[in-house]
Amino acid sequence: MKQAEFLHTVMPFKDKLFRLAKRLLVSTEEAEDAMQEVLLKLWTNKSKIATYRSVEAFAVTATKNYCLDRLRSKQAGNLKLVHSNYTDENTSLQRQLEARDSVSLMQEIMERLPEQQKIILQLRDVEQYEFEEISDMLDMNPTAVRVALSRARKTVREELIKKHNYGVG
Repeated sequence: MKQAEFLHTVMPFKDKLFRLAKRLLVSTEEAEDAMQEVLLKLWTNKSKIATYRSVEAFAVTATKNYCLDRLRSKQAGNLKLVHSNYTDENTSLQRQLEARDSVSLMQEIMERLPEQQKIILQLRDVEQYEFEEISDMLDMNPTAVRVALSRARKTVREELIKKHNYGVG
């Protein structure tokens, strides 16, 4: 496999790998490192790519595993927590603050979810993968994926309701 063919295969889902890594590792720098490691692994094993049923599914699984390994490692305590939120110059300061608060609240809630629920919520609701794809990536029964997603959504919904009803989470 030549470089151009490799890039053509990998580039369409590169951003998804980054977003998944960012969701798990929080730090932009750590997420970029994770993505680079996975891409390097794919490039190193480029001769095997044709044998994969789905290169994207393999890459997502590799990213998830790499990130979880990083979180479990001794270096996890050294992960730099950096959040960079999107800002639009044309929006009012009030709207910017509300948007930042909403994003921060969602990040907080998602960070408290169990790892499996966090990954499934990210893959389904953010990355828009189908249930079958998620079950293949995570090597889970599709019903178990649906149950975990349902529980994650319920937890997020309850936390948001609690925050909005009482003001402080």
